[in-house]
Amino acid sequence: MSVDPRPLPELVSFIETLPEPHILCDRDYRIIAANAAYRSSCADGRSVVGRTCFDVSHHYSVPCDRAGESCPLSRSLQSGQRERVLHLHHTSRGEEYVNIELSPIRDGSGEIAWFIEKMEPMHVARGVSDNHGLIGRAPGFQRMLELVMRVAPSEASVLLQGESGTGKELVASAVHEASRRADRPFVVVDCSGLPDTLFESEVFGHERGAFTGAVARKPGLVEAASGGTLFLDEVGDIPLSMQVKLLRLLETGTYRRVGSTELRRADIRLVSATHRPLQEMIRDGSFRQDLYFRLNTFPITVPPLRERIEDLPLLVSSLLDRVAPGRALTLSKHAMQVLASYPFPGNVRELRNVLERASLMCDGDVIHSEHLAEEIRRGAGAMPASEGIANDAALTFAGRGAVLDLGALQHQVLRQAVISHRGSRRELAAKLGLSERTLYRRLKALGLDKVLD
Repeated sequence: MSVDPRPLPELVSFIETLPEPHILCDRDYRIIAANAAYRSSCADGRSVVGRTCFDVSHHYSVPCDRAGESCPLSRSLQSGQRERVLHLHHTSRGEEYVNIELSPIRDGSGEIAWFIEKMEPMHVARGVSDNHGLIGRAPGFQRMLELVMRVAPSEASVLLQGESGTGKELVASAVHEASRRADRPFVVVDCSGLPDTLFESEVFGHERGAFTGAVARKPGLVEAASGGTLFLDEVGDIPLSMQVKLLRLLETGTYRRVGSTELRRADIRLVSATHRPLQEMIRDGSFRQDLYFRLNTFPITVPPLRERIEDLPLLVSSLLDRVAPGRALTLSKHAMQVLASYPFPGNVRELRNVLERASLMCDGDVIHSEHLAEEIRRGAGAMPASEGIANDAALTFAGRGAVLDLGALQHQVLRQAVISHRGSRRELAAKLGLSERTLYRRLKALGLDKVLD
């Protein structure tokens, strides 16, 4: 097929008028045009015309789908349709998550000739150490973010499921911040901390004289969240008697204050979270099935720390900034290996507590393994991490700043694994316990990225 490589001037002019970062690419990934917003936010103001999109965005030497990514251009060539993905891009502010929407443009013969790619930075999450928001690069973390960005612009109810301490409230806040309601209230209801007698009054409000002690009218948290998002944390702890009233709120959008006959209308978006097995609770009669279906319109699983252990160095750096501001603490390699081998049943919340204690035990600038609690050292010894995961966490980063630290031994081990492997890069990544993207980074750093296709 012969495709005229010259785009219509109107296409180039069109993307230049758009406020969001846009580029125009051909079928060979070459950037033909980039608007001012893209040059400013993604290229330090420099021209990128003639370079490939994967070089500019990822600093890759091959297309994304050959480096463990999901490539929207490749997918669009196959589907012939618009494609959306979430990628981690290099920007002037460091690596940031970016929502990509790629639209194919057809020529006069009906063949796909170019692509317009729109970039929308995801400000609620980062791929580098930060002092706020969601932080991570692990595949499970990125899959979760993709779901967050899919559902955020809608009004669908979201159910976050995950173990205690995984950061479900941060994810709920990310859904809110990426929604159309971001400039309105985000109200948190801790369902586990409300006794049966207070739940209805706190959530729906009450009138004066509704019960003993109700000396004044009080708006509820539903009313406080008007126009915004109501986050029900630990929704599995809601009293059974109150579940029917919450169900009515979701089904009709209306509620009544305690002691009132006036029907009030709620303008809220509901996000809920739990660590409890709701389906088992449905079977034993402690949770309503109809309420579960209403809450579970769009389920998102928040991964435990042990399933995203390669994010440990990023989390450590960020949490140390929070628990010991101004000290510029780092972890020794052995201390990081100990943490990487510990199962963290309390997840990120437990990691924060561990680091806060270690920072108090450490008088210098480097936290060593002896500064960690004995139960951490003992737990790490009892549950050594797999070779791939432990190496990924302990050797990819050396303290703050994500500095690559691949020694001769790791070079030799990985080279031997590549030489002896008979199969795809994906299979080798699974064998080593690494994500395909992490393996590609390792191979590229060692000059082995051309060995496997």
